[in-house]
Amino acid sequence: MAAPALKDLPKVAVDLKSQLEGFTTDKLKNTDTQEKIILPTAEDVATEKSQKNLFNTIEGFDSTKLKHAETQEKNPLPDKDAIEQEKTKNNFINGIENFDSTKLKHTETCEKNPLPTKEIIEEEKKA
Repeated sequence: MAAPALKDLPKVAVDLKSQLEGFTTDKLKNTDTQEKIILPTAEDVATEKSQKNLFNTIEGFDSTKLKHAETQEKNPLPDKDAIEQEKTKNNFINGIENFDSTKLKHTETCEKNPLPTKEIIEEEKKA
C-alpha cells in the first residue's frame, strides 16, 4: 500500500499548527505519580489458602480406596388395575372434549314453577 499524497492528508488549522510548533515541555507542571496498590486482606489470604487446600485434596484423591457398591434402580411399573383406571379416565375425558353437540335433539323449555310477579309480592307484603 502506497503512502498517501500530501494533498490527500488532512489540513491542520494555522493557529493550532503554530501552537504545536511552539510547544515546549518547560511549561508543564511537575507532578508526582502515585501508584495505589491494594494488598489483599488477611481474610482474602485465608480464603485463598483454604480453597487451594481444598483443590489439592480433590486433585490428590485416590479413587482406589473406595468400596465397590451395587446400585439397584427401582422403577416400579404400574400394575394392571392402575393402567385400566387411567385408560378409563382418559377415555372419559376424551369423550367430554370430543362431544358432538350436533347430535342433540331440540327441546323446548317449559317453566313449571314460575316466580311470583311484582304485584303478587306487594300483596303478600301488605297482608
